[in-house]
Amino acid sequence: MRFGLFVPQGWRLDLVDIAPEDQWATMSRVAGHADRGETFESLWVYDHFHTTPEPTEEATHEAWSLMAALGAATQRIRLGQMCTCMAYRNPAYLAKVAATVDIVSGGRVEMGIGAGWYEHEWRAYGYGFPSAGDRLAMLDEGVQIMRQAWTHGVATLDGEHYQVDGAICRPLPLQDDGIPLWIAGGGEKVTLRIAAKNARGARDAGLRSHTSYTNFGGLPDLFRHKSEVLRQHCVDLGTDFDSITRSANYNVVVGQTQSEVDDQLAQLADRNARFLSKEKAESSMKAVVNSPAVGTTEQVAEALRELRALGMTYAICYFPFAAYDLGTVELFEKEVAAALR
Repeated sequence: MRFGLFVPQGWRLDLVDIAPEDQWATMSRVAGHADRGETFESLWVYDHFHTTPEPTEEATHEAWSLMAALGAATQRIRLGQMCTCMAYRNPAYLAKVAATVDIVSGGRVEMGIGAGWYEHEWRAYGYGFPSAGDRLAMLDEGVQIMRQAWTHGVATLDGEHYQVDGAICRPLPLQDDGIPLWIAGGGEKVTLRIAAKNARGARDAGLRSHTSYTNFGGLPDLFRHKSEVLRQHCVDLGTDFDSITRSANYNVVVGQTQSEVDDQLAQLADRNARFLSKEKAESSMKAVVNSPAVGTTEQVAEALRELRALGMTYAICYFPFAAYDLGTVELFEKEVAAALR
């Protein structure tokens, strides 16, 4: 199993009580730990502007600014976003930004891309909030533009939502076949079909098969179901299902004993209660507690083994307290990830 690590960037209230002037150093320290180690193949950020599950005035650092900074500050580890919202930036411009970061990082960028969902920040930033159908159509067109830009150095598309005419993307990304695309989301009729379509497009263009990734719900029953939906889209489109790496995101709260786990959950509940309404705090904690990666080291390792058997081979891990203490990250590295190698 392969592992990625989310950098604390504030979106999930994970930089509270850290002064703004110290926040980059905090994020950089977490990134440096992962970069020097062997467990984590990739670092990830979220592409959001307001905290979740409710907007607050706490820090939320911008994703692609962090991508550039992390590209310069690290040496080995790959860099992604889970996931970039297509409509927050023109896709030709986004392709140019990503290509630049790929060069800064020496060819280590992954492009996580999705249709977007956080209505409050859409409207607050003046993007409106198009229908789900329109957002998904924008995702499909944007993926086409980015693929063209990274493989041919120029993109042209007369779409319903995006029109580009000879948009030049030079220099190209350093990666021979362009930047790997991760299609994020579990929408069964459209999003997973876009993922299958993207994998077929990569194959037809002669690109390496492992440039195709998906990222959707990580609970076992849900993951199994979404995988079967994706498989059927692959059959319909003539795509090799096995060429798509299926990943999922996991909240990780791990301890050597159940008491240690309970203590961490209590601390997280206290933090959420400071900033969120009672309803949102409770729903946020429920999402964490239900994660397969919450429990003792043995429990988490076993849960991930079961998911690996279902085809989930890339776990992207979020540690709620990484900004303050790397102890839980280190415990996961030594006792959970090591058991899955």
